Amino acid sequence: MNRLNQIGLDKEKTNELINKLDDLLANYSIFYQNVRGFHWKIKGNNFFELHLKFEELYNDLFIKIDDIAERILTLGGSPKHNFSVYLKQSEIQEFTSNFDGDIAINEILKTFKLLLAKQRVVLDSASEIGDEGSSALMSDYIREQEKLVWMYSSFLLK
Repeated sequence: MNRLNQIGLDKEKTNELINKLDDLLANYSIFYQNVRGFHWKIKGNNFFELHLKFEELYNDLFIKIDDIAERILTLGGSPKHNFSVYLKQSEIQEFTSNFDGDIAINEILKTFKLLLAKQRVVLDSASEIGDEGSSALMSDYIREQEKLVWMYSSFLLK
């Protein structure tokens, strides 16, 4: 019993999962700020449509960031919260280029590809240790984001 955490999962394996969730949290946090920038600085023919879509996306990302941090806490960890740490840890880089709609959407699609891969790793790790809570969270995120990839890709096909 001593090797189990407060919710009955193996402590050592859960710590490995917490590290993967911390990495996901860092990547989500940078993605969130990038999408806020797209929302604020978007220009061009699709301004009104994309301005709203980007706001929708960053509001969703805000909720997911909180969910991931709270999942880390539920597992017995302590989520990192410093942007200096996020910038070092995240594979997603700050976006500072042109804020054209197609460029922004391509950046979002590139980021979803990375996040989907990371979330599948978390899903596999969570499944291996019987962590249904983290598995369900990742499964929901993957399903939602696969649909968004289809929708954003369809937008680019004008």
